[in-house]
Amino acid sequence: MFRARAPLPLLLLLLALPAWARPPRLTLFITVDAMGTDLLLRTRPRLQGGMGKLIDSGAFYPYARYDYAKPRTAPGHTTLATGANPWRHGIVDNRVIDRATGKPARVFPDAQHPVLEAPLSEDDVSPANILAETLADRLRLATNEQGKAVALSGKARSAIPLAGRLGQAYWFDETVGKFVTGTWYTKELPGWLKNFNAANPPSAWFGKTWEPVRPRTEYLGEDDRPYEGEYYGLGRVFPHPLTGGLTAPGPQSYSAFAISPLSLDLVVRAAGAAIAGEGLGKDEVPDLLAVSFSATDRVYHQYGPSSWEMQDTMFRLDKAVGDLVALAERAAGGRANLLVVLSADHGGAAAPEHWTAQGMEARRVSPKELSKGLTEALRQRFGGDVTATVEELDVYLGGKTLEGGKVDGAAVRRAAADWLGKQPAISLAVASDDLPTLPDMAGLATALRRGYYPGRSGDVLFVVKPFHVMSADTVGSNHGAPYAYDQLVPFVLAGKGVRPGTYTQQISTTDVAPTVAAALEMNLPASAEGHPRSEALGTGR
Repeated sequence: MFRARAPLPLLLLLLALPAWARPPRLTLFITVDAMGTDLLLRTRPRLQGGMGKLIDSGAFYPYARYDYAKPRTAPGHTTLATGANPWRHGIVDNRVIDRATGKPARVFPDAQHPVLEAPLSEDDVSPANILAETLADRLRLATNEQGKAVALSGKARSAIPLAGRLGQAYWFDETVGKFVTGTWYTKELPGWLKNFNAANPPSAWFGKTWEPVRPRTEYLGEDDRPYEGEYYGLGRVFPHPLTGGLTAPGPQSYSAFAISPLSLDLVVRAAGAAIAGEGLGKDEVPDLLAVSFSATDRVYHQYGPSSWEMQDTMFRLDKAVGDLVALAERAAGGRANLLVVLSADHGGAAAPEHWTAQGMEARRVSPKELSKGLTEALRQRFGGDVTATVEELDVYLGGKTLEGGKVDGAAVRRAAADWLGKQPAISLAVASDDLPTLPDMAGLATALRRGYYPGRSGDVLFVVKPFHVMSADTVGSNHGAPYAYDQLVPFVLAGKGVRPGTYTQQISTTDVAPTVAAALEMNLPASAEGHPRSEALGTGR
């Protein structure tokens, strides 16, 4: 929750500026989880609502690229918020391996600041691990903490980096079916959110089904494909039940609902409650509302980017974006007082079986099998209890033999990299010791370096070959490789002070935060590596 509005001197200063020089009253920063460039461009001709209109009326960059090797949700949102790569902001993945326990750990945990109004867990809950200033932080500091910054998402790991340390983050918790936050941000939920949760909106969808929003003839391909998932009782084909196999609303049904694009509407409604409850956009002091849509990613992982389900999700997202922009426009007093930003945290590979059917050399790569094979090879060579745990493109080594100094750690790491480099699915592997000096083979070494942070990244890093997908499952798909289908995302800027047009040059996603900061007439986030895209910004004179 925020303090009272700006003191009179600050308001008088802002009002004294000519209209063209005043920052927008409200910036709406939209991220769409897993909406890569390929997905958007394939769908764009069929977008008839708010997202299509936003692209047509704004500055549209189809090719914004993540410069690091492992595009994932937590680092992607943090890069969009900070203008920095993981080697600066420190968020290297959604989870890492806790070296003390050898078990996976979330990237935003904080035992000192637990979640509010949900069961205690080791899930994401605070921005303590973010090592760089965010847009929300910069706005709060630039306005003497009078500008408000609120972030909402279906996932904690999306909302937290968008809110930074000084904003407010709220996310949907599937265990309780409502929006929550952590005590880092506040000791008690604000009244507007209590009222919103009290209505229990997710339960209204219980017992309903997810049906195609358009006639079935408008969907390309087949609805039923054997490599699609069936989690939470949703099944592979339309219609998809939203009960989660339960007879009354509960965690399973909330998860089924969160996967479905019907949850997009819930996020929009929560954003509307935040706008009204916090009074966003009501005066000349600029505010930030960040909204991340998560259903797209959940549908992507379960069904793949070419599925009927993803097509339907994009059609529904088109409307949801329009509804959200309309809410923000009314709050700001018109489009002249509003800046809208839209991007994504990563793209996504197709299901390997889909690529194979089209003639590409594609395959699933099992992290479990890699871990098992590598562990066996290291024990044969070094003895003892050396362990290797593969987490996406990182390998974490452990065991008392290694930790006690009975073997040369660097030798073990290099042996692990050598073994990985000989596997048919691997393009490149390197020990962390050698990463700083590794020759830049096909640009992969630089991408690995930008995504590496000591102590959080693995002991060995590797890259799979193109069209090879790291996947612990035998269905759905995954993302996290340094190729265009994972790295390229759109960037759209619309509203006050923006020069509309399509800009086809490739830019970096580290340019997003600096561009937004420039549009807000404030300094860049402290650790930003990118640059404002001046060609898309005008004075408005």
